[in-house]
Amino acid sequence: MNLVSLNIESIQLGHPLPFVLRGSDGVLLAQKGYVIRTREELASLVARGRALCVDTDESGGSHRAYLAQLQRMLIADTSLGEIAAMKMTAAEQDSRTRAGRLPPDWPELQLRATQLLRSPTAGDFGARFQALHDELTRHVEQTPDATLLALIYLSAQETRMYSATHAMLVSCVCMVVAREMLRWPEARVQQVGHAGLSMNIAMTELQDQLAQQTHPLTAAQIAAVEDHAARSEALLRQLGVADPLWLEAVRCHHHRTPGPLAKKTEAQQMARLVQRADIFGARLAPRVARLPMPVTAAMQASYYDEEHQVDEMGAALVKTLGVYPPGAFVRLASQEVGVVVRRGTTATTPRVAVVTNRDGMPTGEPIPRESGMPPWKITGVVAFKDVRVKLPLERLLSLA
Repeated sequence: MNLVSLNIESIQLGHPLPFVLRGSDGVLLAQKGYVIRTREELASLVARGRALCVDTDESGGSHRAYLAQLQRMLIADTSLGEIAAMKMTAAEQDSRTRAGRLPPDWPELQLRATQLLRSPTAGDFGARFQALHDELTRHVEQTPDATLLALIYLSAQETRMYSATHAMLVSCVCMVVAREMLRWPEARVQQVGHAGLSMNIAMTELQDQLAQQTHPLTAAQIAAVEDHAARSEALLRQLGVADPLWLEAVRCHHHRTPGPLAKKTEAQQMARLVQRADIFGARLAPRVARLPMPVTAAMQASYYDEEHQVDEMGAALVKTLGVYPPGAFVRLASQEVGVVVRRGTTATTPRVAVVTNRDGMPTGEPIPRESGMPPWKITGVVAFKDVRVKLPLERLLSLA
């Protein structure tokens, strides 16, 4: 065992540890992937171990990457203050460790979410919900583009487990927007993620039924849809949820309240973000009796408010995800068709994996294209139903 002491400030709260954390005597304090959420919890670990250490024999890759980052900052004449504040995050390690990490099992997550949201029970709801949300949070933090790709791709074709897939998409979109664009504190990022994942808990089974339904909604179904937000809040209270902001965001997520965000409370702002993400995801999703909207139409629906003005939260969503988000199918100037696998430097120049050539024939293997280059500029979107090639999700995720 070769222990190296860590500065307490190098541990980022709310993010999975990219290494095993040990005390000065080698005692295990926290496993790799464990999330330290508060400074109090961090202080208690220091008290237990007398110091925070990494065993370079078992976490050498992470430690070497940390030292390499320090060296690069020193060479670049980075200020001492910035160097001292450097965080060793899981996200920073992602590009170095992706090859050795198993990708998420999205079908299993869909099933877990469906079982949890369809039949919640007070005895184990809190633990099961938090475990699912923690996993989604980890994917959003470590591989946001791949997470968006998976959920948007699945949402464009899912009707059996529509409600849970939609809830995961809304939750992850909200967390990405809240963290990357709105710069909310981590606690609020988590709260809006909770709200997005649980917003429709009182009508999960009905939503799945409606996705398969070919006849118009009955009066009873319309009433259930209209009051589902209040019923979802009441059910969450019964299941033991006590966070007032989470509960209010769920209760208000269908309120039609356009206007400046500055005039809204924190909960109302969260509700507005959930609503915009909800609209976006719902437009993407198919029904047995209805084809999904093109992604640009889904973006437009979330971008404008009830008064046909630009919505601040809708604009934040579009700026974060891009006009062509991961998972969208697009046509290029070359007449090739591909799927967006990663956001680009601008909202209209993502990275694309081509799946059919200019003659409409499958390429066999996806071909990466940078749409910021003139030959591969995006000229329009392609409906999911019109894409002749259906690649396995795992193959697309390897390109994200």
